[in-house]
Formats: sequence, C-alpha cells, structure tokens
Amino acid sequence: MAGNSGEPGRTVASKIFAVLDTFGDAGETLRLTDIAQRSGLPLPTAHRMVGELVAWGGLERSEDGSYRIGQHMWAIGSVSPCMRRLRELGHPHLQELAAATNANAQLAVLDGTDALFLDRVHGHGTPLIHTRVGGRLPLHATAVGKVLLAHAPAAVRRDVVEGRLARFTPYTVQSPGRLARELDDVRTRGVASSREELQQGVVSVAAPVVHPDQGVIAALGAVAASTVQEARLVRAVRAAAAAMERDVAADERTRQWANDGAAPAAAPGPRALPPPT
Repeated sequence: MAGNSGEPGRTVASKIFAVLDTFGDAGETLRLTDIAQRSGLPLPTAHRMVGELVAWGGLERSEDGSYRIGQHMWAIGSVSPCMRRLRELGHPHLQELAAATNANAQLAVLDGTDALFLDRVHGHGTPLIHTRVGGRLPLHATAVGKVLLAHAPAAVRRDVVEGRLARFTPYTVQSPGRLARELDDVRTRGVASSREELQQGVVSVAAPVVHPDQGVIAALGAVAASTVQEARLVRAVRAAAAAMERDVAADERTRQWANDGAAPAAAPGPRALPPPT
C-alpha cells in the first residue's frame, strides 16, 4: 500500500527499509547525505525517515552528526534463534582459534551476495581489518566469502562471478574464469584463501561449517598479517571448523530428541578433509 507516502509506488515501510539497507555494506557511521544517496530517497524524505528511526531506537546520532545502527536494532537481531544459536556454538571455537594463531577469528554466513559476519574474536598483534559483527563484505575478495560462494546456489554463484568484481587491491581477483576455478578448488580442498585481495598486508583462510542436514551453513576463518605462515592457519582453521561442526551436529540431535522424544544418535566422527596443498 503506497498510501500517502508522497512518492508513487513507495510505502513508508519501504522507505524505512531502504534507509536501514544503506548500513548493510557501510562502515560504522553514515551522514544524512550519504543515507539519502544510497537509499535513493530525497534528502527531506531521508531526514524524516532517519528521525523516525532515531526516535524508535533503530538508529543513533553521533556527536559529529552522523548516524549508526542503534541498540534497539542490535537487540532485535540478537534474538533471531538461528543466528543467535549459530553464534553461540561458534564463539568458543573462535576464541580457541584466535588464541592458537594470534589471528582474528571470524564467523560468517551467506546473505544475498555478501558475507554477513555473525561474530569475531581479535587476535594479538593482528592488523586492523574491515570486518565488524553485523557487517558485510564481498564474497569474491574474502576467504569466508569464497567458501560461502563456492557452496552457494548456482544462481548466486553466477550473479557474483559474472557480475562486477570490485577491485580493492592490486591482488583482488577480477577475472571471472579465475574466480570460478578458485571456487572449484575450494569445493575440492575444503578451504579458501584470500591473499591481500581485500586489504594489503593481510591474508585470510576459511573453511566451511557443515550442518548434517542443511549442508554448508557458515564459514569460519582466520585473518592475519601476510607474513604469517599460511599452512599453519589452514590447519588451525580446519580443526576449528570441524570442532564447530561436531557441536552443530550434537545440537541438532538434541533438538530432534526434544521434538521427537527419541534418544539422540551417537555422534559421528570428524569429517575427512584433504591435506593442505
């Protein structure tokens, strides 16, 4: 229902959603002019929508006049049962991974054509990276993104591979053929790497987290300085992803037992992965 929106075909709700969507791939804060430009709304309309969201708690106004996602939005998002449970299951493994490697450990899921970050744990001495909880990064330039893209539906893979592959550094993969070959390799080896493709001086490694019934549901990765031995990261990430998978499987068996009243089946052994090349 367009109602009295003042713009044919656009409801008030659609304008609110457009404003919120501008923060999906942005940094920590946005100015009103940025919000208007990204949302495609006239500046007065964007100002009105932002004012409504601030009053509700969905956005917060910073001292410099810019806006960021408010605590009310975070509170609502945090109670999503699926994402909350996945984050709870993954957090201990991120902590162990960060402690073992001194790298930044992160957990991401597929969200459209982006990697959405559910959680991260900082490692000691690791370079500043772009990821933040609730933030998004492109699939083609990140290790977690390549894992998710390699196991994504064919239509998503096609949209990303054949679409515009943004260049972030001189090392970003921009060739559709090369990216497609990398995704095939990810599916074969069970691990992905991004070598200074998003940020120079930084390397990332990631592995899939597989649900017993749903397939790949997340990617677990580590981000470190490019001077770190990559093979060491690969071993640690694979071990952390496999450990999280076991917890995911156990959690699913417990859920089924609670729903069906049957005793949970014995836990399967760790999945076999090919050795790092």
